[in-house]
Amino acid sequence: MAIAPLSPARRPRLWLGILFLISGLWTLTLLDTAGKLLAVSGYHVVMIAWMRYSINTVFMALTLAPLYRRRYGKSILQSNRPRLQVGRAALLLISTLLFFSVIKIVPLAEGTAMNFCAPLIVLAVSPWLLGETTYASRWVAVAVGFIGMLIVIRPGGDIPPHGVVLGLMSATVFAFVSILNRKANQADDPLVTLFYGGLIGMILSTLLLPFFWSPHMPDTFEWLIMASTGVTSTIGHFLLNSAYKHAEASVLTPFAYAQIISASTMGWLVFGQFPDAVTILGIAVICASGMSIAYVEHKRAHPQPAAA
Repeated sequence: MAIAPLSPARRPRLWLGILFLISGLWTLTLLDTAGKLLAVSGYHVVMIAWMRYSINTVFMALTLAPLYRRRYGKSILQSNRPRLQVGRAALLLISTLLFFSVIKIVPLAEGTAMNFCAPLIVLAVSPWLLGETTYASRWVAVAVGFIGMLIVIRPGGDIPPHGVVLGLMSATVFAFVSILNRKANQADDPLVTLFYGGLIGMILSTLLLPFFWSPHMPDTFEWLIMASTGVTSTIGHFLLNSAYKHAEASVLTPFAYAQIISASTMGWLVFGQFPDAVTILGIAVICASGMSIAYVEHKRAHPQPAAA
């Protein structure tokens, strides 16, 4: 039975969602590139995260918070589950510190590829943490994605052992952040979740900052790079939230793997690093696994009606 085409009113919203997603991923790749630039220049990841969250929070307080109050007539800090928001934000800070630590010692494309295992980890633990039904197809996707990751981090490759450990830790923590994202966005508007992430990240990183402050004073160019992290993180996450308002997650998930293109491009342009053939194969296996399970999940959630 042929699938009915999307209505004219629905099709533009779908493509708008895809456009927002890809734009958001490119913007977040700029954030990752700035973080790597600062990390290899000698700045501690805590200092980088502090600047990222501080600028992010100030930027949102001046832009998103007034918009939210005008739209809903209440403060952006008013949450139905504040403890969940605080816990999720604290875990997000840990995820940020780990990922910045990864890309400090690992090429940008490879670090991004290892983080792509996070959705597969979510699939593996969702039956226990989210109460979702498990399927054989999900376990196959997890197994294939893990094989792809083993190809990327293969012994004798360019990634040092401590980079592999940090990469696995980063993907695992990011997977749990994704799970808490689902719960937080079910309880509150995504803008509330976005603001709590910046505010709590700023507070916690400020408490850590005295122990990790770099004695090197940034020059004008480095200050601009630091300031850009707060702007790109706000715009990038806002675009991602907007994308999921226009299209379903199962439709957008395959396009999320396009970030490997932006990561490879920026890694090559800025750092002169480009994945070798074997690494590209591993990245392709991870992406294929994620896109395949996204297609299967979409078909499962939208079964075709039986023919008359």
